[in-house]
Amino acid sequence: MNKRAKLFSIVFAAVVLACTGLAAPVGHAQAVSASSPDRIAVKLDDPSRPALVKASLVNGGITVKAYAGQEVVVEARSRGEEAQNEKPAPNGMHRLDVSRTGLTVEEENNEVSVSTDSFMRPIDLTISVPVHTSLKLSAVNDGDIIVNGVDGEIDVNDVNGAVTLNHVSGSCVAHALNGRILATFERVSQKPMAFSSLNGDIDVTFPADLRANLNIRSDRGDIFSDFDVQLQAAAPKQVTEGSEGHSGKYRVKIDRTVHGTINGGGPEIQFTNFQGSVYIRKAGAAH
Repeated sequence: MNKRAKLFSIVFAAVVLACTGLAAPVGHAQAVSASSPDRIAVKLDDPSRPALVKASLVNGGITVKAYAGQEVVVEARSRGEEAQNEKPAPNGMHRLDVSRTGLTVEEENNEVSVSTDSFMRPIDLTISVPVHTSLKLSAVNDGDIIVNGVDGEIDVNDVNGAVTLNHVSGSCVAHALNGRILATFERVSQKPMAFSSLNGDIDVTFPADLRANLNIRSDRGDIFSDFDVQLQAAAPKQVTEGSEGHSGKYRVKIDRTVHGTINGGGPEIQFTNFQGSVYIRKAGAAH
């Protein structure tokens, strides 16, 4: 097998023995009962370098947590809706437990890609990663995205769920179309960041020494901060309408985006909301 491209796939080639609970291992995977998650542990090509983990679900949620190890450990669990509709076992027979997540993990050059059969049923992923790991996560239906303790570049997108980032460091681009964004940063890097939602609040806590240029827009919500934000007056923008070479009407529009700086300015942080409020909090401040 090519060292630079490893493919791990849950394949159950043995049946759980009811009286012993034993199963034959296949690669990194082991057969499990329906109540246990499918699990794959992946070794990185170079543990001394930060990893990049990508995961995308159609149905289900994603939880990523940092830990002290050097492997990426992925667990997938089916929500089990299908169990409610299972046929009863005929007399003298018992049901054999098989994997229902279709968990597949690929690793190449410290980039780990995770996929499942989440288009068929809701599946929840729990991914344990080294602290210094970058993430690219997306979910569509029936699940939230939660990240705990990771230090890296974080890119998350949840269409119908909330995004929660607990005690993370680095930089972030987060979008929740129909949910709330709640984030707490221990440290920020000198890179631009962006947070956006259509139908939920955006609530982000930064270190007190944050230096940033802010661009904030909330069409139907309010904007709050306990930082000393130095606001900048919005400059009117003139737009001329007419064919080339002919005079035409013009209009002047003042942009509704709020511009400001914190602690003298720094990398740009953008907040965009439609029907929710924006909260920009200072760590340690009384709330």
